[in-house]
Amino acid sequence: MAERDITPARPVPMWGYGARHDRLSEGVIDRLRAKALVIQAGTSKMAVVGMDLGRGPTPSMMERIRAGVAPRGIAHVLICGSHTHHGPVIELTDQPGFGKGKFDDAVAYARELPDRIVAAILEADGNLQPARIGVASRDLNLNRNRHTKRPERPTDPRLTVIRLDRVEGGSPIGILVHYTAHPVLTPGEVLKFSADYPGYLQAHVEKELKAPCLFIQGAAGDQSTNPPEGKREPRSYGELLGAQALELARDLKSSTPRQPSLAATVDRFEFTSRVNFKSSITFLLYARSFFPELIRNFFHEFDHGLRPEVTTVVLNGDLAIVGVPGEPFCQHAVRLRQRAYLPTVLVFGYCNDHLLYFPTIEAASEGGYGADPQVSPIALGAGETMMNQALISIYRLVGKFPGQPVSEPKPAPAGASPVKSPAPGATR
Repeated sequence: MAERDITPARPVPMWGYGARHDRLSEGVIDRLRAKALVIQAGTSKMAVVGMDLGRGPTPSMMERIRAGVAPRGIAHVLICGSHTHHGPVIELTDQPGFGKGKFDDAVAYARELPDRIVAAILEADGNLQPARIGVASRDLNLNRNRHTKRPERPTDPRLTVIRLDRVEGGSPIGILVHYTAHPVLTPGEVLKFSADYPGYLQAHVEKELKAPCLFIQGAAGDQSTNPPEGKREPRSYGELLGAQALELARDLKSSTPRQPSLAATVDRFEFTSRVNFKSSITFLLYARSFFPELIRNFFHEFDHGLRPEVTTVVLNGDLAIVGVPGEPFCQHAVRLRQRAYLPTVLVFGYCNDHLLYFPTIEAASEGGYGADPQVSPIALGAGETMMNQALISIYRLVGKFPGQPVSEPKPAPAGASPVKSPAPGATR
């Protein structure tokens, strides 16, 4: 594993709350970091990066990251934001009206960010060593559904820990912690950078285990924290989760896989939008809610439809990871876990881009924040389409559909046109 400090050196607009508009940051509560984990099985390699940012990298950033790590044979990448609302805006670009001239420090930061991520991945790749792996999970009552008004309020309570140990001696190389809850415990009016509770969670685990800890956010589109009394601050809640993760990490038994394997595919889609991004009135409404330069960059990406890519990885035949470029509602992850007959199935949110919210169909029927078109412009049913394809990809990657390609075109549902292709160098 390896890490890089990704805290902006100069004041820049902050990501996460529209009410801030383009106000600049005013300092640092705690440093923002990108932590990279590289796993190799046979000749296949993947990189997982957890960042103290609100979202995954932009499409142009992803191109640079993939190009930067490809010469080392790293064909599969999952670059994930924790969704802290106290990170920097990363979408501004070097064009007049898109950031250049007004927010040059933010443009410079966005230009440098991919290089820092690539450097962390390459260092982690250089640190590769034989390892044992162990996985453990438990359900906690520490998050809540912030969206639905119905009596049944679904959550994803699952906390999962992956521990990687040295073959010789068994000491931990690193720990990955996966949980699902918006990191918004730091007050929105505070204009200082912070990783929020995931930062304190990681620091707590690292202090006790003397090994790097990487946090990955789940399908948190409709999930908020549910801290008990006395644990409502980022530090106390993060350390509470960290203590739960430590129990799991200490109790699990790691082992060397009998048949190490790493199989992956990328499914790419094109969806229509529920919002007319060509309308000048629509632009003015969004620009008033956020700020014009930020919205121009989003509209440029969404102008011809929304093009998410879903990355599906199966490690050692029993651990599936599905990276989704936005904020899926929790039922997408829960249902996928129920339908995929593997011991561990994880949805990584805010991964490899950010196309806003992916509500379930029933959540969209309720409306409300996260489900209305304004923040969920993607076609109705897009989340279900992506999860269905991820499920098919999981089963193909474990060999349940022999003789068929990992990804193949199929008729599009209403409002969607999937375009699917394996990741470069994907195994089957």
